[in-house]
Amino acid sequence: MTTQLEYARRGVVTPAMEAVARQEDIPLDVLRARIAGGQVVIIRHPQEGGAAVGVGRGLKTKVNASIGTSSDIVDEALEVRKALIAQENGADTLMDLSVGGDLDRIRRRVIESVRIPVGNVPLYQAFCEAQRRYGNPEKLDGPLLFDLIERQCADGMAFMAIHCGINRLTVERLRKQGYRYGGLVSKGGAFMVRWMIANDRENPLYEQFDRVVGILKKYDVVLSLGNGMRAGAIHDSSDRAMIQELVINCELAEAGRELGCQTMVEGPGHVPLDEIEANIQLQKKMSNGAPYYVLGPLTTDVAPGYDHLTAAIGAASSARYGADLVCYITPAEHLALPNEDDVREGVRMAKIAAYIGDMVKNGSRDRDLAMSKARRDLQWDRQFELALYGDTARAVRDSRQPASERSCTMCGSFCAMENVHLQFKAELERSPKK
Repeated sequence: MTTQLEYARRGVVTPAMEAVARQEDIPLDVLRARIAGGQVVIIRHPQEGGAAVGVGRGLKTKVNASIGTSSDIVDEALEVRKALIAQENGADTLMDLSVGGDLDRIRRRVIESVRIPVGNVPLYQAFCEAQRRYGNPEKLDGPLLFDLIERQCADGMAFMAIHCGINRLTVERLRKQGYRYGGLVSKGGAFMVRWMIANDRENPLYEQFDRVVGILKKYDVVLSLGNGMRAGAIHDSSDRAMIQELVINCELAEAGRELGCQTMVEGPGHVPLDEIEANIQLQKKMSNGAPYYVLGPLTTDVAPGYDHLTAAIGAASSARYGADLVCYITPAEHLALPNEDDVREGVRMAKIAAYIGDMVKNGSRDRDLAMSKARRDLQWDRQFELALYGDTARAVRDSRQPASERSCTMCGSFCAMENVHLQFKAELERSPKK
């Protein structure tokens, strides 16, 4: 299959490019040039009617929602419901991170249930199958791993987080710095490090990178270079192991693009606010502007139960400085497998954060101006229409009905808007700012 990157380099405009240009309100020739340069990728749901999502330079910051079974909770119907809730609440992409149950069937059901693109982490199923077949994940072999990647691509995966940047050098950096305060928190990354140490071998995903790219190119699956050494604690942020993997992933992003594969780079999970800008600038410079997919990031370690808030702060800052795709965090982070309510709340919080970041990154503030005027004029229906989640806003107002339909119960007859409006109505109607 010819990839969107290869089409763009040939000067060919595809239906997916046209769809993204319309969604983003960006000139088609500008979009095509950025795809050709590797600064934008198009992630597509392969089925008829599936969405095409642009990620990268000059586009709105996108939000990914992750779902999936665990070894403790396997409920396929629940995961399908969570996928649909994520889509209904505005998630742009979805990742199935299942590690329990019939993983092939779960993946296919999730892909069939939604129209947004679905991604995954192949190492999860690879180590699960090695455990099932051989009784030990350390016995994972190359044929199983690469056959599995191809099977998942054939099922309709739109993008894959593949841990190619973990190699002997990054593991040695981890050793030399004396491990970590927060340990390794990437499941795929941790299992690959364990496999490399147990077998005294190089990571096959790094060693046979061309083979990885060849499989993904065949299906035009976007390669997301996984962040297996990402920090799981703010005191591990920007340590040598993390930066070493980032350097390798940026090199691989360039190599993948040269081979014609759409490629993006993944970023860290826990980052204090004062390091976010530098991290994004570093990635963009080293990768020649490859799209950056950040996992959160969480900005403190001490708010379990509210990590969707700490991540929203990080996501807004990341979007503001140039991150292109943010992975949501739910209130269940660090505590439990997310349920339906967690998914809904996580998506909404991340979408709001992305919007806030884009207000600076892309200068998109017209909606806020319209909301200000609707509030000034006490136009409640217009406010709900403009709100990112007007259903929630309307429900809150309806639950506490004011004495006057024009005001709200926060101020009642002391409504500042109402009192000033009476005096300034005439001037407002003559004003060019109305």
